[in-house]
Amino acid sequence: MHLVAQPIHTERHFRQSEIIKDIVIGMADGLTVPFALAAGLTSIPSASNGIIVTAGLAEIIAGSIAMSLGGYLAGKTEYDHYQAELEREYSEIKEFNEVERQECKDIFAGYGLSPHAQDMIIEELAKDEDKWVDFMMKYELGLDKPDIRRASQSARNIGLAYIAGGIVPLSAYFFTKHPDDGLIYSAAITIVCLMSFGYFKSKFTGQSPLKGAFRTTLIGVLAAAAAFFIARLFNAY
Repeated sequence: MHLVAQPIHTERHFRQSEIIKDIVIGMADGLTVPFALAAGLTSIPSASNGIIVTAGLAEIIAGSIAMSLGGYLAGKTEYDHYQAELEREYSEIKEFNEVERQECKDIFAGYGLSPHAQDMIIEELAKDEDKWVDFMMKYELGLDKPDIRRASQSARNIGLAYIAGGIVPLSAYFFTKHPDDGLIYSAAITIVCLMSFGYFKSKFTGQSPLKGAFRTTLIGVLAAAAAFFIARLFNAY
């Protein structure tokens, strides 16, 4: 009798989704907003590269602070919501024990477990209050315990990603003398970065890289074009 070697199965799950999400939020806005601002200012005849760089840097600083604050508040709200639901769940298993047991059975029934198996599992689960509450948080409410450091980490990640993205379109105005030249180089650099960013973002998250690259680039170009032509329209009056 010959034993057939079984192939080794390696789990390939992407486990950095929160960090990637932060970078996507910060980088996408960082590439798009300063690019649109610079394009809009370029359409003004009296604008110079110095004015555009100054306005761009001010926007990057203000934008990174605003985005960081938004990321922090989102993370803090998620944590506070989890804690509130956790306290409520502890209270409910004490005050409405039978109701909570039935809710557990309903969950098990949804997975096709027999009534006998449901009773056995709930009896074992109810012996440890913490594990019971953790089970209810995950499978009744669909909540995973957030990292207490998540809010500050999110603020940092989003803010730095926004700054990194914002410097890209603005950098072209550092080494050119005229805004029109700066816009041409800025557009070329930003489009390449938007395409690369959209491609790798989609690849990391399991989506179509080409579609992601096209979608991200299209949004950035449309935003810049809108800012450019709106500024030119108002300047005409």
